[in-house]
Amino acid sequence: MRDLTWIVLLMFAVAPLGAADELTVMSSGGYTAALQQLAAGFEKTTGHHVRLLLGPSMGTAPDAIPNRLARGETADLLVMVGSVLRDLIAKGVVRADSRVDLANSKIGMAVRAGQPRPDIGTIESFTRVLLAARSIAYSDSASGVYIETEMYKRLGFEAQLAAKSRRIIAERVGDVVARGDAEIGFQQVSELLPISGISFVGTIPGPVQRITLFSAGIPVAAPRPDLARQLLAYVTAASARAIVERTGMEPLP
Repeated sequence: MRDLTWIVLLMFAVAPLGAADELTVMSSGGYTAALQQLAAGFEKTTGHHVRLLLGPSMGTAPDAIPNRLARGETADLLVMVGSVLRDLIAKGVVRADSRVDLANSKIGMAVRAGQPRPDIGTIESFTRVLLAARSIAYSDSASGVYIETEMYKRLGFEAQLAAKSRRIIAERVGDVVARGDAEIGFQQVSELLPISGISFVGTIPGPVQRITLFSAGIPVAAPRPDLARQLLAYVTAASARAIVERTGMEPLP
């Protein structure tokens, strides 16, 4: 790891002065908080500018990354749910040899600021909280798809919970909870923590937790693949780990 860090620093040190360029990155919400901070450091170090285009890894929203690419939008780097990136590689949209796994992300729960934080430490208490809630919101990306199609079934109350739940499209779940439009909200921890007006309750219990892997890859049509590799080296350097952890994710070795 020490050798890799020195290679990254040397690569930036020999970057030609006056060769600043703009790098376009499409990023899914789970990794966005970390990427925004890391991109700022990359810009300061290299002089290059990072243009972030944000959207979910899947779903029907127009800004979902697969939908952007299908419309012909171009990017130098994609940061998204690993399973969806794998599908894009299989379709020939992303270079197979460019994939880098970045971090694991857990599902968290939030309530509106000022409301009591319920006990969700066990499956039994978690289930009681969900059954007592008047309304539940979850995202239209990886965490929400899992909750809607698997978690409710595993808890044994699919019909009751689905009847008062809704999938949030093109908006962060935390904002919906902060407005009072949902009593409980679920999303990746890293997407809940930055939202004001909510109280983060914690991660959902281990037996029904779903860990999502976030990965990065370079599209086949990327205009600046070499610059994308520089950014990938920067965000996976040892110095980046603390930033990723502070945003609620678990960086990979």
